[in-house]
Amino acid sequence: MTQGVVLSHHDPGSPLITGSAALAQLNERSRDIFRQIVESYLATGEPVGSRNISRLISVPLSPASVRNVMADLEQLGLVYAPHTSAGRLPTELGLRFFVDALMQVGDLTEADRQSIQAQLVAAGKAQSVEAALTDAMTRLSGLTRAAAVVTTAKSDPRLKHIEFVRLEPEQALVVLVSEDGQVENRILPLPPGVPMSALTEASNFLNARIRGRTLGEARRELETALVQGRSELDQLTQKIIAAGIASWSGGPNEERRLIVRGHANLLEDLHAMEDLERVRLLFDDLETKKGVSDLLGLAEQGDGVRIFIGSENKLFSLSGSSTITAPYRDSAGRIVGVLGVIGPTRLNYARIIPMVDYAARIVSQMLGK
Repeated sequence: MTQGVVLSHHDPGSPLITGSAALAQLNERSRDIFRQIVESYLATGEPVGSRNISRLISVPLSPASVRNVMADLEQLGLVYAPHTSAGRLPTELGLRFFVDALMQVGDLTEADRQSIQAQLVAAGKAQSVEAALTDAMTRLSGLTRAAAVVTTAKSDPRLKHIEFVRLEPEQALVVLVSEDGQVENRILPLPPGVPMSALTEASNFLNARIRGRTLGEARRELETALVQGRSELDQLTQKIIAAGIASWSGGPNEERRLIVRGHANLLEDLHAMEDLERVRLLFDDLETKKGVSDLLGLAEQGDGVRIFIGSENKLFSLSGSSTITAPYRDSAGRIVGVLGVIGPTRLNYARIIPMVDYAARIVSQMLGK
């Protein structure tokens, strides 16, 4: 396992056997055959038969001897036969055992490391934290060929300054600057015939009242101040301020925001109609953002990369999908969100685990600055 990648352990339920118990029951030959079954599945998605395995394993064995070992693995609940006389596929328990006990997580190549860092740092130059994370997830999705997800706490920083920048005769850009340096831009429609003096007056009126307040506090303060100050403001300025206040109303206050990118990657390399059905179910799950957000919230309970395989989480039990996640931190070292990828159970775990881990570290560095 690569140095620096920490895998968080969790209780996936009550499997037939634990990883350590299974390992104790497998000799070198059985371990080698089981590894070949899993690695073939991760590469092709297809069951592998005894004849092919007999050619791949390090110690020569006849297909009949391989079949005997496969039967033992099936008894342990590590593999199953999808059809009569077919090859074997790993069960979810088998995949969990492989990930926990047998898989070697390779270190990132220097090319992958530079690509992730360059792309995420480029994303970090966006105008807001949410825009940066959205861009970062788009890039992570492209690198892993899976759907990328991130949760971030709904921030409500204290405001420092507001400015109106005219874009078109009837459209302005509202620039909100917070005390911690975050910048958020919003497009605001303007009433017809607004002069620059009205934008300046609106900025002055707002800046005199918002400094040191959160958006919610500023909104309540300004609604009162606008009523009291109508006599000193002309009608166009009043409309600009009222529109600005309305644009700050974000609807119900949720604890987390969820960003999902790369749905299309899940449609690649489908092998059968049953694969398409699983992806359709996964799309349905991803649309249920509350459930995904709750699932990712589990990764906030500890350091390191967490892996959920198939029915280990109720949300993806039907689609048989896996999730690889890691938490990221703010400048104070607090866990403020989780990022990761979602895809079929035959994700390239050994490659994606260090990618997710490294991406979380880079995002933490971005937020730390």
